[in-house]
Amino acid sequence: MPTVHFTRAIRELPFHGGLRHALMRILIAGVSVFLAVTTVPGLEADSFASGIAVVLVLTFLNLILRPILFVLALPLIVFTLGLFLVVLNAFLLELTAYLVKGFSVSGFWSAVGGALVISLVSTILSSWTVDRLSIATSNPSDEPRRPLKIINPE
Repeated sequence: MPTVHFTRAIRELPFHGGLRHALMRILIAGVSVFLAVTTVPGLEADSFASGIAVVLVLTFLNLILRPILFVLALPLIVFTLGLFLVVLNAFLLELTAYLVKGFSVSGFWSAVGGALVISLVSTILSSWTVDRLSIATSNPSDEPRRPLKIINPE
């Protein structure tokens, strides 16, 4: 029977992966927020600096506040089969608009549309860039055998 060896740990902790991983997450968030602002009517950023502030604040809120809100809203998420996650992301986008001057969200549906665009783009870009878990299988018959050792010759 083949033995399965995991060569890398599963990266579920937010700070696991180092600086490169954190910068990649911020870059992915930047691209997704940029696409949301350009495609969704009702999302507006006044300047490039406010766009960068939106990316940093939204990344921070997703890192710190989203897990807490996820646990608190878990019954609603289960009851709606995950659709409440869109409302949760829209709330975080509205909170980001409240915290960052120069970024505005005109209404609930604009926030929902922006949250959908940000989620989809982030998911696609993360699936392309994040290191996958590599599984190496080994078959015991492939390994060299040790010579037999006779314990009691008599």
